[in-house]
Amino acid sequence: MQFNNKIFLKLKKEKNAIIIAHNYQIPEVQDIADFVGDSLELSKISNESKASTIVFCGVRFMAETAKILSPEKTVLLPVKDAGCPMADQISKEEIIRLRKKYPDAAFVAYVNTNADVKALVDICCTSSNAIKVVNSLKENQIVFIPDRNLAHWVSLHTDKKIVSYSGFCYVHQKFKISEIIKIKREHPDAEILVHPETPPDVLKEADFVLSTSGILKHVKKSNKNKFIIGTESGLIYRLRKENPYKNFYSLGTPKICFNMKKTSINDVYNSLINNKYEIILSPEIIKNAKKPFERMVKI
Repeated sequence: MQFNNKIFLKLKKEKNAIIIAHNYQIPEVQDIADFVGDSLELSKISNESKASTIVFCGVRFMAETAKILSPEKTVLLPVKDAGCPMADQISKEEIIRLRKKYPDAAFVAYVNTNADVKALVDICCTSSNAIKVVNSLKENQIVFIPDRNLAHWVSLHTDKKIVSYSGFCYVHQKFKISEIIKIKREHPDAEILVHPETPPDVLKEADFVLSTSGILKHVKKSNKNKFIIGTESGLIYRLRKENPYKNFYSLGTPKICFNMKKTSINDVYNSLINNKYEIILSPEIIKNAKKPFERMVKI
């Protein structure tokens, strides 16, 4: 079947739905989405929208976050097994164990965690506000889960003791210091922008360490014409689309999140037609997982 925007416009009207897509989705999915952004940005859009059905083109924890913030809405994840390996590296049982080990610590969960884990922590954070969140807490010891690289980045900007978990994003972990050294020789006039989920030695050599939304904002305002991007390759499509007269290069070989790339236009169509796959969370999980979000928003 050949898809175009008219087909989706008709379906969205019938279902009172919107389609939202993460920055790492394939170009075709980004192009038919009503909104493209990072996970928390899209969840806020879901919450503010008058649509009763949200088709979330991303991975499971993102769709769960949308459901937590908008429990009265139907949230659909087009591909059932589109998960996040980093989110799956930390379980609720592990949080319970760590709580016993660090009884006086504040527990900070990166939004890249599953709903049952969020329900057991004190506060959530994003890659863009993690430093601010940690510094706002009264506790001197912070257990930061699950990403060790983001935890390291935060530790450089706080006097608090950061206890980091061993989790990581397999995509960002692939960036190497050798790639920065090589690309600096090839493009000495380019700015190197990397995501804080990349390894510490890569962060150290970058010009700017920014979230995906931070990269987008920086590029738009910058007078520079050439940028090296150290995050999942899907963001480069949006950067080129929004900044057609600027040049973008991947830091080394393009790094791909295969779970993000699972969603096709056909999956989005089937999701709208058949209400697949609905995110179901218990009222208790929603109630408890919403608290750390509300605390973050107050900051």
